[in-house]
Amino acid sequence: MTPAVVEAAARGAPVRLVWRNELGGLTFRIGEGPGRRFVKWSPRASGLDLTAEAARLAWAAPFTPVPEVVEVGEDESGWWLLTVGLPGESAVVARWRAEPATAVSAIGAGLRALHEALPADRCPFSWSVEERLAKGLVRRPDESRPQVDRLVVCHGDPCAPNTLIGDDGRWSGHVDLGDLGVADRWADLAVATWSTEWNYGPGWEQALLDAYGVGPDPDRTRYYRLLWGPGPDVGRPGLEPGPEA
Repeated sequence: MTPAVVEAAARGAPVRLVWRNELGGLTFRIGEGPGRRFVKWSPRASGLDLTAEAARLAWAAPFTPVPEVVEVGEDESGWWLLTVGLPGESAVVARWRAEPATAVSAIGAGLRALHEALPADRCPFSWSVEERLAKGLVRRPDESRPQVDRLVVCHGDPCAPNTLIGDDGRWSGHVDLGDLGVADRWADLAVATWSTEWNYGPGWEQALLDAYGVGPDPDRTRYYRLLWGPGPDVGRPGLEPGPEA
């Protein structure tokens, strides 16, 4: 059933469910083509307040391509976030799954561009180990924490579906930035490389690192994957992958 707030935002335009996450959150596409919009809806029981993502999108927008926030709000059923669609498609639509070399290269280059564009010294949000542990977002790995390699503004959920790719095969933007914040860049790289295996099969991790421009770091990769949990989100079968493509 489509939430009432989504129907209201559509104003009669066609609505399609394109994403469902493990917490019951839904993403709907309104309309088609360049003028399409997206509504993320999170049920009250999930505890996922989308105003936090709206704040991060508004902060990041002057520096890098992210969805423009139109409206954010809540009612007794949950929270919603209405954004303008970006050019490109998710890195895990059928076209890019069939061209993994192009997709993985775009993901790596896009992640490097994001890290370089966002000013860590001016970012009001944190994705540090301390912050995540304090909020109970992750479990503490049973090994010592490696020293920080380089502090950047991390995406926070750098799995393959959250990079958009244009028709030219290059990254065109990022979506789903509810966890954006300052952290070691390997907090993103460890999960982004891991996500290539889940989405494209084994053997693509080095290609992503090459596109990003960094060599392997097994210790930091292992630590941040343990911190992350059981594995990246690869979407739900039957739905168009990628929340805001």
